[in-house]
Amino acid sequence: MRQPSVNSARVATALLSLVVAAGAAACGPKDNDAKGSSGGDATPHKGGTLTILNSTPQQDFDPARLYTSGGGKVPSLVFRTLTTRNRENGAAGAKVVPDLATDTGRPNKDATVWTYTLKEGLKYEDGTPITSADIKYGIERSFAAELSGGAPYLRDWLVGGADYQGPYKDKGGLDAIGTPDARTIVFHLNKPEGEFPFLATQTQFAPVPKAKDTGTKYEEHPISSGPYKVVKNENDGERLTLERNTYWSASTDAERKAYPDKIDVRSGLDSSVINQRLSASQGADATAITTDTNLGPAELAKVTGDKDLAARVGTGHFGYTDYIAFNPNVKPFDDIKVRQAISYAVDRSSVVNAAGGSSLAEAATTFLPNQKSFGYTPYDLFPAGKTGDPAKAKELLAQAGHKNGLTVTLTHSNSKDFETSPEMATAIQDALKKAGITVKLQGLEENDYSDKIHNARTEPGFFLAHWGADWPSGGPFLAPIFDGRQIVKDGANFNTGFLNDKSVNDEIDAINKLTDLDEAAKRWGALDKKIGEQALTVPLFHPVYKRLYGKDIRNIVISDWDGVLDPSQVAVK
Repeated sequence: MRQPSVNSARVATALLSLVVAAGAAACGPKDNDAKGSSGGDATPHKGGTLTILNSTPQQDFDPARLYTSGGGKVPSLVFRTLTTRNRENGAAGAKVVPDLATDTGRPNKDATVWTYTLKEGLKYEDGTPITSADIKYGIERSFAAELSGGAPYLRDWLVGGADYQGPYKDKGGLDAIGTPDARTIVFHLNKPEGEFPFLATQTQFAPVPKAKDTGTKYEEHPISSGPYKVVKNENDGERLTLERNTYWSASTDAERKAYPDKIDVRSGLDSSVINQRLSASQGADATAITTDTNLGPAELAKVTGDKDLAARVGTGHFGYTDYIAFNPNVKPFDDIKVRQAISYAVDRSSVVNAAGGSSLAEAATTFLPNQKSFGYTPYDLFPAGKTGDPAKAKELLAQAGHKNGLTVTLTHSNSKDFETSPEMATAIQDALKKAGITVKLQGLEENDYSDKIHNARTEPGFFLAHWGADWPSGGPFLAPIFDGRQIVKDGANFNTGFLNDKSVNDEIDAINKLTDLDEAAKRWGALDKKIGEQALTVPLFHPVYKRLYGKDIRNIVISDWDGVLDPSQVAVK
């Protein structure tokens, strides 16, 4: 889930952070199915305190340092951006809509210049007006080395961005961003980018008043442009208290409902404790949610057997795919017939079971997630049914000169993540054995595993991997994995198949020029199928997210943008 090759070391770290923020992973096409008296059909009211119980502390609360899809969960209560995600259930929530801006952006003819106009009446928590210069400054400070961690796109897309060092070192600012007046901001790009409106949802586009910038200490009290302001930040984001920003106006913000008066974020909790507290719903936990903790297979089984608890489970999907990756520079995976044989041999039923069952995973035969916004185009190039086709696999192996089978090593993580874990590796090992393929397992600790598979020099020939999107489109999903110009020889590499096909690269460029995102989606879907013919990956499944919420929570909204319950929509009475 990350683009581009520049700043790839930072990208590698960010990959894990979004997975954690989105759940344990994510993806899919279905709408949220949470119903009942606590759900979206109950009448929401203003007031009360919303408690958020999370496992991971919000250690970064500076908009420059956040790497969050669509502005994140808790951060988007404080930071508004030029555009934002549509706060609706399911597929409708995968669309980008205006936030601080009057529209999603006005491109020039070739989408290399994007112009935005701010809404009238926008104010910070102290009552001062929000200006285009504040947004320009907020973006510029994200280039400062001491505030690194955000998405790398701006450095790559903006003219002069690759060499800019931020406002603390370069007082002259970034010429690629123009502010002709207090409500207009213009971006000049290195190349056509039809999806710039999606990028403008990132928190780097949140306004920061230069006079209030305290550098690395800004996260302790960032100046709010959203419906809530930070009044307390304890233990580096472990305990956050948010209260209303009285200068925020709903008339300028159609997306955030901001029903509660106060939000109490408590993090650093064990996931089992979070689910136990949400299940019991005692005291303040009755009006609690989580934005980072899923139900595991065992917990889900218990919840499913309880009618009342089952009614308090939200189902979410997010653009994410778990897959087998091949390195064609390593024998025998340089032979496409071997890669095809493994594609036929995989038993997706056992893979889904290893991922927690059909309630938590949907079998995949496409690399793109099965959502319209990505351009999902159904295909199954190596049809093996639900349980694999070992006979077809053996036939291909014989054609490749391995009529007596072969022995390979599968690298995986030792993490209990239901994705790249030993259970998943064992399921694949058992399936391939039926096709005459002996699989030796190489389990590595998470850091060693990540370092090995993302280093072009050490990448194994056969390993488990996963990818999630920075926004719901085929671009940030396919380009980092299959654009040959994003192969990184010294640094974190995500083009695991080392594909450098000019026709693929050219099509990526052509689609990026499109500002008609529906047309772009169709092209991404067609490209996914074309790439799939090379059998550089074996798509396995798309995760599904199941999350409990307190018994007195109202107005549940879970979009396909990120698959997570949206706290900006929640009411507590």
